[in-house]
Amino acid sequence: MPSSLRPFFKATGVAVIGASANPRKLSHGILKNLIEYGYKGGIYPVNPGSEDILGQKCYPDVAAVPNPVDLAVIILPAPATPEALEACGKRGIKAVVIISGGFKETGSDGQELEAQCLKIAADHQMRLIGPNCVGLVNLHNGLNTTFISGLPDVGGIGFLSQSGAVCGGVVDLVQGKKVGFSHFLSLGNEADVTETDIIEYLGDDPNTNVIAAYVEQIRDGRRFLEVAREVSRKKPIVLLKAGRTSAGARAVSSHTGSLAGSYSAYQSAFKQAGVIEVNTVAELFDVSMCLDFQPLPTGKRAVILTNAGGPAALTSDSLSAHGIILEDLEAETRDVLRQHLNPAAQVGNPVDMLGGAEPADYAMAVKQLISDKNVDIVIPILVPQSLVNPAGVAQAIVDASQGSTRPVLTCIMGDISVNEARLVLQGNRMPMFVHPESMGRVLEAMLDYAVWRSQKIEAVAPLLNVDRAAVEKILRAPGAAKVFGEAETRPILAAYGIPMIKGGMASNPVAAAKLADEIGFPVVMKIVSPQILHKSDVGGIYLNLQNETEVMAAYEHMFTEIGRKMPKAKLEGVMIEQMAGSGQEVIVGMRRDAGFGPLLMFGLGGVYVELFKDVSFRVAPVSEKEALQMISETGAGKLLKGFRGTPASDLDAVVSCIQRLGQLALDFPEIEEVEVNPLLVHAQGRGALVLDGRIILN
Repeated sequence: MPSSLRPFFKATGVAVIGASANPRKLSHGILKNLIEYGYKGGIYPVNPGSEDILGQKCYPDVAAVPNPVDLAVIILPAPATPEALEACGKRGIKAVVIISGGFKETGSDGQELEAQCLKIAADHQMRLIGPNCVGLVNLHNGLNTTFISGLPDVGGIGFLSQSGAVCGGVVDLVQGKKVGFSHFLSLGNEADVTETDIIEYLGDDPNTNVIAAYVEQIRDGRRFLEVAREVSRKKPIVLLKAGRTSAGARAVSSHTGSLAGSYSAYQSAFKQAGVIEVNTVAELFDVSMCLDFQPLPTGKRAVILTNAGGPAALTSDSLSAHGIILEDLEAETRDVLRQHLNPAAQVGNPVDMLGGAEPADYAMAVKQLISDKNVDIVIPILVPQSLVNPAGVAQAIVDASQGSTRPVLTCIMGDISVNEARLVLQGNRMPMFVHPESMGRVLEAMLDYAVWRSQKIEAVAPLLNVDRAAVEKILRAPGAAKVFGEAETRPILAAYGIPMIKGGMASNPVAAAKLADEIGFPVVMKIVSPQILHKSDVGGIYLNLQNETEVMAAYEHMFTEIGRKMPKAKLEGVMIEQMAGSGQEVIVGMRRDAGFGPLLMFGLGGVYVELFKDVSFRVAPVSEKEALQMISETGAGKLLKGFRGTPASDLDAVVSCIQRLGQLALDFPEIEEVEVNPLLVHAQGRGALVLDGRIILN
């Protein structure tokens, strides 16, 4: 646990700089929350114009504040903040929350002001949360430096947000529903303390069982990946990422590329770190609540217990869409259910007890289903009826589930009439849903996390046959180009052990014919020009040339036609290459992400890659297992494994190419982008060959 963050959550005394006696001021709300929620440490309002506020003695400046004090909250106009921060540093305070706005979110002047604050903090070895934030809460000791009205219940979810407004909305959303939190944080501009710092802290916090996060941007992606991967082994991280679309990205001032945009990097990092990504605020807290309250499922076999067919059908559809199956119950379980339920009840799966089912029926059935060996997950559903008390059914489910090692997720449809039932269930750490279609996604997330955590971490093995010096000589030669075509890319890839199709470059028809003869007919001819990236678009590829005469004629024709289409293009010559045999064409590439570094790509290759976008991504470096997972996520991967009688292709060769491309990118940060398209993959055991490629430097 990072000790420098401890005062933010376990402060012995808090100075509120800019505290106001005006109830309409944010600083008044912060002071009021510190007093009202049970915080036992020192509370010191700082305001030279007041003697006391809310019964607390005021101090003219932070230097006058008595010990103990190790946390300050600044609520002053932005231009006054650096002076107040300097005073905190001289007072020896090591943790400061800057609530005020008016910093980098407002433009260059605010950015300069924020940089000034960061320098002051560094000079005094202080840590900062904010600026432009709502503050934070430790619900287990009552330390509340926010101005938010109300608080959720105490529990095991640690929530952090890069949006203060989302924090306020979430408090109102979960209040009074027995969804418990350990910590609640708004990080604002993250001038110093980041989401990764907080995840690392909460990873070691004994009161936190689940970490939930709303993030818009992760600036140090590689550190996030390292920390999240370690924390996820101990407890789940559930994360909602905003700015996934181009419109959303503009809203949070982030950048997305065309194919391998920044969101692809986030998705890849989340997969590799075991982070559970969700799509909505509702999912964020549904998943977090279930992970906090219930054990992880050990399998994907669910049973539905219901008093109505429609909600059971909706639940079944949701489960099926998310990979959860309805298994047949054991014969013994069905016999017991028949003996105790209405004779007209259906005792298959779903178990439909009909509309008159009472609390005793639910209690008996839940007990039987929990003990069935064919059941991993139990889902009781109730549609309230006039003669059945929902709270009574809820209590019956609670009692019957005591000591269960299988997760039990309950759906009681409705709103006003089910509030008491929700308090009964969630007060006993049993999640309740009101929409039957919500549970499939939640259970899928729980299952995915259980599988990820059960897997061993596979180390990335060192690569052999890598000539780093040869690549360094090419890339860092005086006057080296920024865009390398196939001719310049070939020796770089070859130096990292990536196999190339036999070939070379020729700058006139005679040389082309001679080279073709040395390679052996038939051959392929490709145009070489720094202005032409997609050769096939301009007629820059001729196939199956059978002899020297055809090669020379093709050379002349190609130059004439392309010269007519692109008169400004510099035509440097042609590549002459061996005609490749049969195989599956795939693409392997890399694009450098600003936050996460080299982002590897695999997918269906050839001229249709932009059309179908059948691609998957991972952040380099990748283990053999991660590369295979990457391949299996695509349609191209299914083709490689053999499709409708076609032989399986050489997956090991593809894995090697992916790993070597990742190592190349890690070794040379000046490489912005690499594209190998196509990589021709032969049958299993026969390897793969690069047929074309290019490199772009930053």
